Amino acid sequence: MCKNEEILRKRVERFQELLRENDIEVAVIRTVSSFVYFTGVKWLRPALMIPQDGEPWVMVFKNERERFMERSWIKDVREYQKVEELMAEISSWIRRNGFMSAGLEISVERDSYTLFHELFKRLNMGVDIEDTLPLIMQLRMKKEPCEIEAMRKAGQIAMKGMERAREIIEPGLSELDIAREVQNVLMKEGSEWPLVYVSVGPRIHAEPFKDIYVEEGKFVTVVIGTDYDHYYANMTRSFFIGEMDELSRKAVDTINRAYDKAVEITKPGVRFSQIEPEIRAIYEEAGLIDYYIKGYTHGVGLLIEEPPITTIVTRHWTWRPIPNMTLAMIHTPLMLPNGAVKKEDTVLIKEDGVELLTHG
Repeated sequence: MCKNEEILRKRVERFQELLRENDIEVAVIRTVSSFVYFTGVKWLRPALMIPQDGEPWVMVFKNERERFMERSWIKDVREYQKVEELMAEISSWIRRNGFMSAGLEISVERDSYTLFHELFKRLNMGVDIEDTLPLIMQLRMKKEPCEIEAMRKAGQIAMKGMERAREIIEPGLSELDIAREVQNVLMKEGSEWPLVYVSVGPRIHAEPFKDIYVEEGKFVTVVIGTDYDHYYANMTRSFFIGEMDELSRKAVDTINRAYDKAVEITKPGVRFSQIEPEIRAIYEEAGLIDYYIKGYTHGVGLLIEEPPITTIVTRHWTWRPIPNMTLAMIHTPLMLPNGAVKKEDTVLIKEDGVELLTHG
């Protein structure tokens, strides 16, 4: 488990070195995933202050302090009752220390809202605001042994959830029926914050609908994100209902070949932009390029989708995998008229290739 004080303190110290190198005097951490990374605790509505020198401190809601301190190594924990008290305490602390630069994560993640950023800027006029997400991800992308072990366990849970989906999918079940059954397995196995997407027909990453039902002649795609000790594994499979037509059969065969190629050629030092064309060539050769949605991989860790995100951020195509990076691939499907065809697993990048953390 990544809750050892020595591990967490070293993370903070490495981050403080990056703050000093980038002339950022303090970082205000509001996103849940980075809060977990530094404190070891998943907590909603968090606020963690990390100065470039000295001890970090946390603010939690009134009456949460004792429970939080039981779970985290942070000793300086302060309470607030109203949001304005949180903002006032942070801003007055910045002024008392004479800080002229501060870092915030520019992210779409929960608890990192544009509203907070705008309010922070108004309350701290004259303070330069820098985006610290790239600095934090510089640390988070390379996983430590305890993180990898948690993701292995998350992968085992994901595979159990997918096996349950395989067992129950049949005509007449709704997307919500399937998601409920799968999520029940995941939570029973210890996943605290699982994500399950189910789509019947041509939709990507669809939250399940209660009024869309499994039908003969269509694909049902199940996307599972399971967390264990806060770390995720991501797994996706597509199930065809009934007898496959020629196009569907060709799509499944092609996805499998593209998946095998991705596993074979993804390794340290090879840019993502070098790998994707080889996958694309497989779809072109099969005559399926019109169904291909570009996007080969994304990171997995404290989030089910985190940098590098080649599916969203164009510049991430120039990045290279590094040892102990964890990725989900292949991420995007072939989008046929009768549904999405997708095969996705979480992999660990090793010196000479990848290790599958989910499979089957």
